Amino acid sequence: MFRRSFNRFCAGEEKRVGTRTVFVGNHPVSETEAYIAQRFCDNRIVSSKYTLWNFLPKNLFEQFRRIANFYFLIIFLVQVTVDTPTSPVTSGLPLFFVITVTAIKQGYEDWLRHRADNEVNKRTVYIIENAKRVRKESEKIKVGDVVEVQADETFPCDLILLSSCTSDGTCYVTTASLDGESNCKTHYAVRDTIALHTAESIDTLRAAIECEQPQPDLYKSLGPENLLLKGATLKNTKKIYGVAVYTGMETKMALNYQGKSQKRSAVEKSINAFLIVYLFILLTKAAVCTTLKYVWQSTPYNDEPWYNQKTQKERETLKVLKMFTDFLSFMVLFNFIIPVSMYVTVEMQKFLGSFFISWDKDFYDEEIHEGALVNTSDLNEELGQVDYIFTDKTGTLTENSMEFIECCIDGHKYKGVAQEADGLSETDGPLTYFDKADKNREELFLRALCLCHTVEIKTNDAVDGPTESAKLTYVSSSPDEIALVKGAKKYGFTFVGIRNGHMRIENQRKEIEEYELLHTLNFDSVRRRMSVIVKTQAGDILLFCKGADSAVFPRVQNHEIELTKAHVERNAMDGYRTLCVAFKEITPDDYERINRQLIEAKMALQDREEKMEKVFDDIETNMNLIGATAVEDKLQDQAAETIEALHAAGLKVWVLTGDKMETAKSTCYACRLFQTSTELLELTTKTIEESERKEDRLHELLIEYRKKLLHDFPKSTRSLKKAWTEHQEYGLIIDGSTLSLILNSSQDSSSNNYKSIFLQICMKCTAVLCCRMAPLQKAQIVRMVKNLKGSPITLSIGDGANDVSMILESHVGIGIKGKEGRQAARNSDYAVPKFKHLKKLLLAHGHLYYVRIAHLVQYFFYKNLCFILPQFLYQFFCGFSQQPLYDAAYLTMYNICFTSLPILAYSLLEQHINIDTLTSDPRLYMKISGNAMLQLGPFLYWTFLAAFEGTVFFFGTYFLFQTSSLEENAKVYGNWTFGTIVFTVLVFTVTLKLALDTRFWTWINHFVIWGSLAFYVFFSFFWGGIIWPFLKQQRMYFVFAQMLSSVSTWLAIVLLIFISLFPEILLIVLKNVRRRSARRNLSCKRASDSLSARPSVRPLLLRTFSDESNIL
Repeated sequence: MFRRSFNRFCAGEEKRVGTRTVFVGNHPVSETEAYIAQRFCDNRIVSSKYTLWNFLPKNLFEQFRRIANFYFLIIFLVQVTVDTPTSPVTSGLPLFFVITVTAIKQGYEDWLRHRADNEVNKRTVYIIENAKRVRKESEKIKVGDVVEVQADETFPCDLILLSSCTSDGTCYVTTASLDGESNCKTHYAVRDTIALHTAESIDTLRAAIECEQPQPDLYKSLGPENLLLKGATLKNTKKIYGVAVYTGMETKMALNYQGKSQKRSAVEKSINAFLIVYLFILLTKAAVCTTLKYVWQSTPYNDEPWYNQKTQKERETLKVLKMFTDFLSFMVLFNFIIPVSMYVTVEMQKFLGSFFISWDKDFYDEEIHEGALVNTSDLNEELGQVDYIFTDKTGTLTENSMEFIECCIDGHKYKGVAQEADGLSETDGPLTYFDKADKNREELFLRALCLCHTVEIKTNDAVDGPTESAKLTYVSSSPDEIALVKGAKKYGFTFVGIRNGHMRIENQRKEIEEYELLHTLNFDSVRRRMSVIVKTQAGDILLFCKGADSAVFPRVQNHEIELTKAHVERNAMDGYRTLCVAFKEITPDDYERINRQLIEAKMALQDREEKMEKVFDDIETNMNLIGATAVEDKLQDQAAETIEALHAAGLKVWVLTGDKMETAKSTCYACRLFQTSTELLELTTKTIEESERKEDRLHELLIEYRKKLLHDFPKSTRSLKKAWTEHQEYGLIIDGSTLSLILNSSQDSSSNNYKSIFLQICMKCTAVLCCRMAPLQKAQIVRMVKNLKGSPITLSIGDGANDVSMILESHVGIGIKGKEGRQAARNSDYAVPKFKHLKKLLLAHGHLYYVRIAHLVQYFFYKNLCFILPQFLYQFFCGFSQQPLYDAAYLTMYNICFTSLPILAYSLLEQHINIDTLTSDPRLYMKISGNAMLQLGPFLYWTFLAAFEGTVFFFGTYFLFQTSSLEENAKVYGNWTFGTIVFTVLVFTVTLKLALDTRFWTWINHFVIWGSLAFYVFFSFFWGGIIWPFLKQQRMYFVFAQMLSSVSTWLAIVLLIFISLFPEILLIVLKNVRRRSARRNLSCKRASDSLSARPSVRPLLLRTFSDESNIL
């Protein structure tokens, strides 16, 4: 019997066959039975990725899965095994640097996880063993141990509540660390063990618990009434005893901790595409040089000159093998065209850049005393590329701060605050209807509001007498419920708490009424209603139910619906949230059956949720409608201005909500998603039910809407955003049932077109409202838009657990730190306190992040092509002998030291347009949309610029060397001097190019740009000024100093730098002149002022937007 009573405590939602038997206190139930200790995992929490022993192999394996790292490893191995022109150090050292920096970063992050794990695992807990309190570390808890938990302590594992210090066996728990809800939830001890209050009595308990295997069902249900979850905190209760049923990595919190799927930004995809192009260039260079080498060597004199005779082994080597070796050697010589250090620079830029969001004071909210939170830094630049925004309504666009406005009882409207003299009939507020419902019906309605909820009183003391009722503080996971309880209080019925399982109400006559709470049929998003079964002091059993009209109307008498329905629809049109209230009387015989069914469903180990849902459905039928409530959810501050700005930026905003169409529509007009001029196209149950066959009517509407939109809009997607302001704006409204019809239509040929026609309509609409949406449907819509042609970038923003699915599905997920818990914020990529913060996050931060990283990527490929092209051209003048142009030290240091810091500083600090300008003129956001700065045009611009400059470096120096001697003493310069001049011009040119691009100068930019150039000069003097004992050949000794002793070399370096940068300087001057002349011709002063704060905005964007000179 006792074992059976435990069955229901851990019943889960998912279909799992296995069960486990837990012996309380690890004592056998019967001394005659053989006790075999079961093997369960210990209570250690492990969130870390590595251990001391596997860190090196595991981290290296993960890093070498990256294409660029693996490529450089192969090059390094080729250099070690094959006789190549450059030292293995030239590719090995940069690779070692990248691998080391990444490993240190990942190792540090994992060390933090280890430290957090140890804090949890080493925490002190008390176990009851042999009737004594034994002090242990948390990680030593075993399944079956009885644990004592004191007030304000966190539960160390998942426990079944055996007893508490209270006589009725209740305890209060907060789950803020699990779901962010700070309200107290009541849990109840097992009835058979309520009296066991001491360690001695607990130790005498001999019992077994049969429960299901561990399930990650944290957000479906925070556990049955007896299950205390790890991570929750004991409140307002001095002490409890509980038996451990799930420990360590099998607790619900640990099972629910799963890494989010890796999201890749559009910039990452562009980098991979560019890498393939440059890899092709590398292979082409190596193939050309290998072929020309053998063409050159076809002449006997060139193949084996007198001063370089071949050995016998070389003569006997197969020609094919020699060609392959030469090809590999050229690959090694040109391999620096692939920028391996770019990956570590990009990672550092993303990681460090994400702090700017966290530090932004504009994101700080005074109410919750929190700012923005960055959960992943990999998507910073994606914030500047968003095409579609999917937003929840309640708590995101609105405050989720509910206020009771009015109610209707049996079709009679009540609004205002009641006078004590005559219940509800006289009010301080204005009344539309002066007649009223029956007095008994009024009281029944108010009792329903006071009883049908999960609200709790925020106090530890029992409340007695009418004087205390005014001081009550209500807490609940749902603001709606608090508003309804407060609404009932206005009209004289006050909920004063629960004592010993009895709900207590103070009525209008200041009398306390008690109702025994028999069962609570909790709210869920599928049923969209909740119910309670209570027993009056007279012994009558009543069911009270409240829920959405669509969930309640089908379950009440038809003749009761008409009057209430009119009020509900009118309230929805006014933008209020509506709930319907119903009740029914239950006979003792019916209750016995219902009670038995509920207990059986709760005890089920398999399909528990389905069975409970079926029982709930059976119970909530044949009810009587009493009335309806209207609650106002105020619009969030600056929500309308934010949506206007996002529209102006060319973004499409879709509202996905579970609310009624009328309520949601009213909110959309209030927040300016729909303008008064917007023509609304409706695909709802109402519009489709006009016809007998729904699918035919749906098909007709889809065809009609498509014709209308295609007639009004141009076909080009690029010009669509501009068309919004020039043509009639359209908005679409669709509800959940119609969406299901579209997505799950039958497989005949006509129905297969539903989805594609629907998507065509959506793409032409400036705004879409989806109402009556289930959480799964929200994710389906996001997935559908993600898979559109062109793969538009999607962003989802919401504040509740029902928004998590769409937040995880979209490219970028934003969580609002709202009043519906923190599930959305925990599962998001970024979290902000309010919807209004989205404006600056996208228009300013997103814009700047994208421009910075796009410039970083293009610059890296540019400077490496500049670096390697002279090396390629040099082969034509050295008989394709694979002779390096640069010294090994320069090859190694170029990307690591000489050119790395300036671009990192630029990519963190650059503001090519002032932040205030970006937020005040949203149209600037359109200019970088569609990954504009990493398209083929800008890529070719940078590539040709690098090719031009590399050619100037090489041939400029080559023509300088046509003079037989460059010094007064007639000394002739050698090939290392030639390479050093080219390298000097290269380093100065690419660094000064970045200086020309910089619009926002700080002391850090000055320090790294001029400091890098100074460091190069210092290093060159240092490297060439000392005899290095570990080097076999000192080929660079005194080369740099000797080179700079020639005046003609100085002039050549300065001249070549100027010639290389001249096209860029000329372009900047021409664009400045063009912009100034355009400004003089502008008739609109506002458009002129929008860019005047930054006179040098256009030159930077010139490479991407050659066709647009200004903002009109």
